[in-house]
Amino acid sequence: MSELLLTWLQFGICALLIAFAGMKLSHYGNVIADQTGWSGSWVGLFLLATVTSLPELATGVSSVTLANQPDIAVGNVLGSCMFNLSMLALVDLLYRQESVYRRASQGHILSAGFGVVLIAFAGLGLLIGEQARTIAIGHVGIFAPAIAMLYLVAVRTVFVYERAAVQQFTEEASDRYPQLTLRQAAIRYALAAVVVVGAGIRLPFVAVRLAEIMGWHMSFVGTLFVAVVTTLPELAVTIAALRLGALDMAIANLLGSNLFNILILAIDDLFFAAGPILSHVSPIHAITAFSAVIMTGCVVIGLLYRPSARPLRMMSWVSIALFAVFSLNSYLLYGHGN
Repeated sequence: MSELLLTWLQFGICALLIAFAGMKLSHYGNVIADQTGWSGSWVGLFLLATVTSLPELATGVSSVTLANQPDIAVGNVLGSCMFNLSMLALVDLLYRQESVYRRASQGHILSAGFGVVLIAFAGLGLLIGEQARTIAIGHVGIFAPAIAMLYLVAVRTVFVYERAAVQQFTEEASDRYPQLTLRQAAIRYALAAVVVVGAGIRLPFVAVRLAEIMGWHMSFVGTLFVAVVTTLPELAVTIAALRLGALDMAIANLLGSNLFNILILAIDDLFFAAGPILSHVSPIHAITAFSAVIMTGCVVIGLLYRPSARPLRMMSWVSIALFAVFSLNSYLLYGHGN
């Protein structure tokens, strides 16, 4: 078997493990939330956000510690943000009743707004680059604690604002898993987490070898190939929520995951001992950061304007814009990141 085929096979195995275990994590996370009574509080939603972003966390920490590839860690985080926003366009395509921007709650504008602030803050750190080392706290960049504080403010504000709607949904969805005890759910949750962490630790090494064989830049591989794998749990949760008719939960999952993804960037910085992580990566990542900002801005416009038109009866023009920005970013990364 050729080395190229073997590398792609390893990449595919990692993807399958993360996708399967990620779906199990989401399922048993919901069971734990129901059994503990967390369903009606922001703690339950925080658990869900942590669950779906666990692959990004495991891959990021492994990238900066074991593989020493900060470009993969940063590309993975920002690329995952873009894939989450692209999934909103997929939701719009799959939701045939009407445009999701007309049906969704305008409360999502709050989490999208915080997403703009956090992603743009990371983009600013990338633009500063080398200068970030002069305002570091030890080996950690000043942007890491700032991002962590902004994240806590965002979580507190969003969950307080959405508490009534979330309480209503979770009360309707309570007692969904009577056949599982809390202990059984916790054990299975932990086993699924081990699988995700194991595959996430291996993934950066496979990605590095893939980049070397294909002659691709690390920023391109991290932003597209690694990010699409680590975003599979979000995709699973989103599709499951749509099947349940819980459109607002599907959208909240995607926008909330973006907030946690930027927090992962701060965690990666903490584990990266060489210095501020944003000063040790390619500035090409700034293109991805501000592309994600543009995409989030499009979502805000859609939620405020609530367009009813669906060109070709497929999706809203807002979703078309999301796909267009994502495609442009991919082209720029491939063309200028090599």
